[in-house]
Amino acid sequence: MSIENTIKQNEAFQFALKNLSQKVTHVFVTGAGGFLGQAICKSLLNANIKVTGFARSAYPSLDALGVTMIQGDIANKEEIKLAMQGCDLVFHVASKAGVWGAKADYFEPNVAGAKNILDVCRDLNIKHLVYTSTPSVTFSGVDENGIDESQPYAKQYLNYYGESKAIAEDMVLKSNNENLKTIAIRPHLIWGPNDPHLVPRVLSRAKAGKLKLIGKEDKLVDTIYIDNAAYAHILAADALMQPKPICGGKAYFVSNDQPITMAQMLNKILTCANLPPVNKRVPSLAAYIFGSILERVYLMLGRKQEPILTKFVARQLSTSHYFNIDAAKRDLGYQPLVSISQGMTILKKSL
Repeated sequence: MSIENTIKQNEAFQFALKNLSQKVTHVFVTGAGGFLGQAICKSLLNANIKVTGFARSAYPSLDALGVTMIQGDIANKEEIKLAMQGCDLVFHVASKAGVWGAKADYFEPNVAGAKNILDVCRDLNIKHLVYTSTPSVTFSGVDENGIDESQPYAKQYLNYYGESKAIAEDMVLKSNNENLKTIAIRPHLIWGPNDPHLVPRVLSRAKAGKLKLIGKEDKLVDTIYIDNAAYAHILAADALMQPKPICGGKAYFVSNDQPITMAQMLNKILTCANLPPVNKRVPSLAAYIFGSILERVYLMLGRKQEPILTKFVARQLSTSHYFNIDAAKRDLGYQPLVSISQGMTILKKSL
């Protein structure tokens, strides 16, 4: 099932898009070529909304669908300003994601890029901005059991991605005022057909015999199917554009609302590809120490590629991450449209 089919088969998604189409005429999407960015673009096109996409690379497939694609650098304010002309709503999806790399590699696109988007919104009198954030802004390496948005930003981070996204999210939310309404959406572990991150990484490591579980105890994690993530963003935009939005200046966790153990999630993905389940385990402390050693070695050698294991990954895979999404349900009207089981059936057909 594609995002288009989810829209056609679900009245709630159709209703949200219809409402949004009555409020906007031209939408700007950064990171339009990414997994989530493409799903948002396709959703908007289904409502006959004009879409301008911004990305570092060319995406002929989006051009063919009717998206006006513009290549540029999110850290270049003048390029953004030219691209955003005539838009009345912005989805800022673009960011440098990852678990490894130099500080500047993350802070320039994620922090400076977000500041540029905010500045250009003000310059062009664009009044609504939906920012794609991440639950990593609260993650400090310990269990997160059903936390909600009252959880503060982490006091320390295990990588520059989480730190840079926290700074950017805070900046975006504090910019909310009468002239520019802002909201942040925090999806966790987006997956589905054509996922370029989670699914291919799991499958490649499994085929290479390198996929292992970390820790003796299985911890619960939240995930979100791609169509649900796009739907949450559409709802956020519609809610933000109400006359007196209650969601302005707030962040929202969104998920499939089906916490699952990491072992179960990985094995469901493996089953889709007809691969055997993962059952080998590594002690969490040993994984953390090994990740720390690898990071130091890579730094000493000046390597740019991501180590097979880092401190962040070791902690992520050995701790729980599931969230209370009552705020998104209450303020945005969000409910997941595609269950994990339904999503896996669709994923299996795509592999």
